[in-house]
Amino acid sequence: MMTSVILLCPACGAVNRVPKERLGENPKCGKCHALIFPDHPVHLNSNRFSAYIQNNELPVLIDFWAPWCGPCRTMAPQFEQAGRALRGRVLFAKVNTEDEPHIGGRFQIRSIPTMVLFRAGKELARVSGAMGAVELQRWLVGQGV
Repeated sequence: MMTSVILLCPACGAVNRVPKERLGENPKCGKCHALIFPDHPVHLNSNRFSAYIQNNELPVLIDFWAPWCGPCRTMAPQFEQAGRALRGRVLFAKVNTEDEPHIGGRFQIRSIPTMVLFRAGKELARVSGAMGAVELQRWLVGQGV
């Protein structure tokens, strides 16, 4: 029996059921045909945040950042690189705390960049400070991802 994973489309929000065996094959949304695992982190706002962290069956790593933050800008390409390396295992997303201060407040984000790992809407772990791609991947593996 083939098991599948429920994943939300990052473009349109449609629910997709993807067989586990096909997670590494760049699955596309059945509704809009966008890639389920894009080459860049998904930018979340208040309209999409809760549904994205609660309804995806893969863990979701959120980078809380701001455009004025030098370490955030330095880390952005490293975050993208780690996302590509862990495609199909972890979903990578970003929240701009300047545009969405209530989301940062809800999760008590006191410094940026801060990465928070969620599974089924619940926080599993967090780490603050800029990290390289390899360091970030090691941290995620240490969290059981």
